[in-house]
Formats: sequence, structure tokens, C-alpha cells
Amino acid sequence: MDIKTTEKTGPAGRDEKDGGAAATATTGDLDGALDGDLADDPDTDPADDLEDDLEDEAAAPAGKETGVGAGAAAVVSAALAAVALTGTWTGKVVSERETLVGQIKTSGSGTPAQQISEIYGDAWHSTALVNGAFALVALIVAVAVLVLPRHPSWVRAVATAGAVLAGLGLLLSIGTYFDLFLSLPTAGS
Repeated sequence: MDIKTTEKTGPAGRDEKDGGAAATATTGDLDGALDGDLADDPDTDPADDLEDDLEDEAAAPAGKETGVGAGAAAVVSAALAAVALTGTWTGKVVSERETLVGQIKTSGSGTPAQQISEIYGDAWHSTALVNGAFALVALIVAVAVLVLPRHPSWVRAVATAGAVLAGLGLLLSIGTYFDLFLSLPTAGS
């Protein structure tokens, strides 16, 4: 782009060498030359860029580009899985209730084996059930996020972590419920 200008920016004057032809370029000529060069490059017009961005946003389905909903679901699944592994307030309340019910049932007339089963065993199993329910919900949410297509990689990573933790929590809950890891103490000598 070669543009020749002179120091004159006013109306074009007559050059005596050319016999009256315009010898200077005006500021309007310079602006016209620049506008012509910019018009050749469609990426330089900010108004066109803004219109293109708005059209792209309108054409894209909501939630698919950012993955906000899927990201939230993935984080929820990981949090629920962690809660299933560590225990919940709800599980503690249910356990305490079962302990109280066991004490009421066996007060005075229960054998030691019945007391162990009613007071400790039922509380232990009810805690395992509550934690297992949290783990199952976490696993379902994580798998739903993983099955749905087109999520950012961080969403898939968090959902995978949630699924692994939920699976582990579910296995521990099942093992606790069926006394696979530790058995109830026995009454005896």
C-alpha cells in the first residue's frame, strides 16, 4: 500500500509543472484509500465481528458450549459420593433412632444376642443403607453426565471422579450392610 501525501491537506492545488493537474493528495483521498483497504479485509470491521458473535450465540443451543449444567451435576455427584464415604447427618440420626428402638424392644427381656442385634446391628445396617442411598444417587448422576455427549473435558473428569467415588461408597455400604468387613460381636464368655 503506497500512498503519497504532501504536507498540504487543503484542497488540491494546481502544480505548475503538470500544467494544472492536481499534485497533492488530500486527507479525504487518504481516508478513501484506507477505507478501501479495510473493506477488503472482512475481519477488521468490529461491527461485523459483533454481529457474527451474536449470531453464533443465538444459533448455539443453551448449555452445550459452556457445560454449566453438566459441570454442576458432575460436582454434585462428586460431593454426594464424598458424603457417602464419610457419612451423613441423616445417617447418624437414623442410626441413633435404631439404637433407641433397639433399647426399647430389648429392655429387660432380651437376650444378649438380641440386644446386640437390635441395638447395634440395626443401627449399623441403617447407616449403611443411608450412605448407600447417597452413593447410588451420586453414581446415577455421574453416569448421566458421562453418557450425555459434548461436555468439556473438565466436566467429564469431575463426573468420572464422582462415579469412582460413588462406586467405592456403594461397595463399602453393601459390605457394611451384609457384615462382610466386620461381623457383629457375639454374646458369650
